[in-house]
Amino acid sequence: MSNYISEEKIKELEIKANEARQFLISMLVEAGSGHTAGPLGMADIFTAMYFHVLNHDPQNPEWEERDRLILSNGHITPIRYVLMAMAGYFPIEELKTLRKFGTRLQGHPERERLPGVETTSGPLGSGLGQAAGVALAARMPARGGSASGGDKFRVYCFMSDGEQEAGATWESAMFAGKNKLSSLTAVIDRNNIQIDGFTENIMPLEPLKAKYEAFNWHVLEVDGHNIEQFVDAVEEAKAIYEKPTMIIAHTIPGKGVDFMEFDYLWHGNPPGKVKDDPDAPPPEKQAEEALRQLRTLGGKIKSEHE
Repeated sequence: MSNYISEEKIKELEIKANEARQFLISMLVEAGSGHTAGPLGMADIFTAMYFHVLNHDPQNPEWEERDRLILSNGHITPIRYVLMAMAGYFPIEELKTLRKFGTRLQGHPERERLPGVETTSGPLGSGLGQAAGVALAARMPARGGSASGGDKFRVYCFMSDGEQEAGATWESAMFAGKNKLSSLTAVIDRNNIQIDGFTENIMPLEPLKAKYEAFNWHVLEVDGHNIEQFVDAVEEAKAIYEKPTMIIAHTIPGKGVDFMEFDYLWHGNPPGKVKDDPDAPPPEKQAEEALRQLRTLGGKIKSEHE
């Protein structure tokens, strides 16, 4: 049993994560575009972040001592928007504006549009360098930090596994390791897919853990759908003072919807847009079936709509 999170809290977060997945499906259908697989797969982790891990204040998003969450793989931002809304950064109803003209909820997050978003993300491979820069700057005396690692806030960087193919990622990894940025914790969504197929077919990444260890990182591997494991890994990272920490979170793309799970066709498509998947319902039924499965936990509980 975890020393950092209670069984009651875990159950509460699991319920919130399932609720977040339902909001996600609805907002993607309303938008008519956007990414489905990655956001569904990261719902548990983002729920843990916004409702347990992060030191933040939704009513004061510019609070100086807040933890910084840098989203490098900006295409999964819909699930971040959902959790931000659930946490109180903006009204839930605003989720319906995703990707619409003039919205604050762009398809990739924009820092100057939405309070609580630390960086604008888009080109994959950029986030780790941004996060390392923030972590290094936090050590400067003017920011209240110290060269020995006495930083006033922690920096979290979320990345996809596909963007490990970008060379800039490894320059940033080398920089963070060299500077012993112990306030930096990065998380790789290891779901094994990217827009064109499976990562190990397109550009094999393994041995991923050994690569980051060679760059002087402390590396942990967790089940990305096990909130207790993830929270324990985050807490372990706080105890590491001589190097940054990488958490490789193994996730199921499309988690919670059986015809989306493990299928790269859902990487960049919302319900209703995939027409050539023999395992999926007809496009006009995809959203309805996805929501039914999420409401009933795959048929394990009876839906109020049945």
